[in-house]
Amino acid sequence: MGLRRVFVANRGEIALRVVRAAQMLGIETVIGVSEADRESAAARLADRAVVLGPGPAAKSYLDAKLVVHAARETGCDGLHPGYGFLSERSILPRLCDAHGIAFVGPEADMIDALGDKLSARAMARAAGVPLVPGSDQIASAADAMKAADEIGYPVLLKASAGGGGRGMVIAHNRNEVEAGFARASAEAESAFGDGTLFMERFVPRARHVEVQLMGDGTGKVLHFGERDCSVQRRYQKLIEEAPSAAMPQHLREQLHRAAVNLAASVQYRGAGTAEFLYDVDRGEIYFIEVNARIQVEHPVSEMVTGADLVGWQLRIAGGEALALEQADIEVAGHAIECRINAEDWAAGFVPRPGMITRWQPPEGEGIRLDTHIHEGASIPPYYDSMVAKLIVTGKDRAESIARLEAALADFRVEGIPTTIGLHQRIIAHPDFRSNSIHTRWLEQVLLPSLEGERQAA
Repeated sequence: MGLRRVFVANRGEIALRVVRAAQMLGIETVIGVSEADRESAAARLADRAVVLGPGPAAKSYLDAKLVVHAARETGCDGLHPGYGFLSERSILPRLCDAHGIAFVGPEADMIDALGDKLSARAMARAAGVPLVPGSDQIASAADAMKAADEIGYPVLLKASAGGGGRGMVIAHNRNEVEAGFARASAEAESAFGDGTLFMERFVPRARHVEVQLMGDGTGKVLHFGERDCSVQRRYQKLIEEAPSAAMPQHLREQLHRAAVNLAASVQYRGAGTAEFLYDVDRGEIYFIEVNARIQVEHPVSEMVTGADLVGWQLRIAGGEALALEQADIEVAGHAIECRINAEDWAAGFVPRPGMITRWQPPEGEGIRLDTHIHEGASIPPYYDSMVAKLIVTGKDRAESIARLEAALADFRVEGIPTTIGLHQRIIAHPDFRSNSIHTRWLEQVLLPSLEGERQAA
């Protein structure tokens, strides 16, 4: 069976990654691009590129009907959404189904069920997966205060339909809950068109760990180890590692079992990531959510397992069953990924689009660079600011850090500011070296210290 021609409904490095994975499998590729990306690396490498519309994403990459129309008109029998844009919008697989196009990902109903955090919590509870102590839907500020009193402070108000930190408020007492309820609900309504909230106990010293999953839709689900994504700013990941060097083995095994059981219980199809909080003080793990797509940080899992996760996405969408068994997947070594963004991090992480006048990436043993950038490339103002993912691999975490330090020092970019300097400061810090960080470490420890240094200078 298998896919014959796949439409790539994305841009940047992930579009290039999908095109290359498809070519390795002998699958033709058509990429839909905006006017701003018609000369991109992915457009040049794909068998064919079609212009969807102007630069702004709302008129190109985010127009589901336009994307599926382009896929149908170019004779594609599959569509890969990448990450971001329409990748977790159920309208895209529904339109694909209506036109006989295989969506590279889970079914529309599954995306809806997992995209709603309350629904996902219910699914996790039914599968016996540990949850952060919390509430069901909260209808009013009065209900929120009552729930917070029962859960215990501090608490986290969260949007059911949310993501990326929007619609999330930490509250340490009843007054903050009352004020935070209105703010979180309004932000969620504005961002997602749904102001529904629920509440969880806030874990002050948490690590963010996630399990890479792959299912074939029959109930067979495999995991490809876990990642630690605790270096974050405003709930956005900056650095990811595989495996987590902070977890004891018994918790690691519990984490893997919980993630696989959840995905298998709903006969999950395609790539997905089950995300958890690791409460360091209590020595417990709690389910957060499932991301029903390939993740930005999937390369670290590929590097320690040797798997082609994007290739498996395409093979499963083409009707192939998982031929692997869990015993076939071994985690070896340690990998770290840095997201390199076109941002002036010293001035508040302001995105800075522009022309790349020098692009000299590092090379050497254990270095992988996922990027669509080259010298002379233009960074348009319409999209995410990420320009590259620098991934290094070593026999252990110490060797990976040493290689990452050398690679960042060798990375030369001119014409735009980047976050390379910030990554150098992060990995040089004693807390990072000793692996004693948590999800709020960057904002509470490192960034304030750097601001203090600037003011002193």
